[in-house]
Amino acid sequence: MAELKTRLEEMIGRNNCLADEEMKKHTTFRVGGPADIYVTPNIAQLPQVIRVCMEENVPYYIVGNGSNLLVSDSGYRGVIIELKKNASKIFIRKPDEPMEDDASIIEADAGALLSTVATSALNVALKGFEFAAGIPGTVGGAVSMNAGAYGGEIKDVLIDAKVYDIEADEIKTLSNEELKLGYRRSVISDGGYVVLSARIKLSKGEHDSILAYMNELKEKRVSKQPLDMPSAGSTFKRPEGYFAGKLIEDAGLKGFAVGGAMVSQKHAGFVVNAKDATASDIYTLIKAIQKIVKDRFDVELEPEVKMI
Repeated sequence: MAELKTRLEEMIGRNNCLADEEMKKHTTFRVGGPADIYVTPNIAQLPQVIRVCMEENVPYYIVGNGSNLLVSDSGYRGVIIELKKNASKIFIRKPDEPMEDDASIIEADAGALLSTVATSALNVALKGFEFAAGIPGTVGGAVSMNAGAYGGEIKDVLIDAKVYDIEADEIKTLSNEELKLGYRRSVISDGGYVVLSARIKLSKGEHDSILAYMNELKEKRVSKQPLDMPSAGSTFKRPEGYFAGKLIEDAGLKGFAVGGAMVSQKHAGFVVNAKDATASDIYTLIKAIQKIVKDRFDVELEPEVKMI
């Protein structure tokens, strides 16, 4: 591992390569033990970092804002590659050929925060991305999982994504259709590709009305979601024909706790770190919720949170 760290330091700089970095500092759950190596490359360096990890036969995992991630208390044996720090550029461009609604294109690196992209769009009065302003993730994760909220999804505005094809060791562009964006999935989430950047198309709007809509959605989130406690957002995917939060609430699980982890009293679809929870607390609580809901309603709840 020391030899790998040296190679990575030579490639991306010593300040961008840390050893034994506590993952609780980098996840919205605020839990997680140390990663052997924690690196923050830029977009151009990302494929090189992946190749080196593969050459050294060392596991790696790519993260953005750590907003949909549960890392074990024992940490991660391998390399965590974080994109938020140095892979977050945003560009706004007029298209080469005129588009309907006087549209413009925003190109954003995989590590760009969705909230920052939404603010960038607001600043130039582009509408269509308001739904994403409160999603605490990055562009790469959003494309991978087709992130959405309040009736909007990434697939509604995405033109294409530049990706690194790991097996072919080449960079290519996948169209919206080729990405096969579905409910919280895509060909990216199926494996084999890493998002480098994405292009979205937004239409011209009016600054004040865009801001008003963003504020309206913010008020909804504040009133309904436990934003005052660490969490990973919605803990479970929506089961077909049901709502996860409703099933959990109907099972009488609001406030149900394991150690410091608890089902939110405000929104049962959220597991929160209520009081110095461990990753084990959260994991055990998730498993208990799944079992109780299965026993009570015969519905399988699938976690939306990634666990490593």
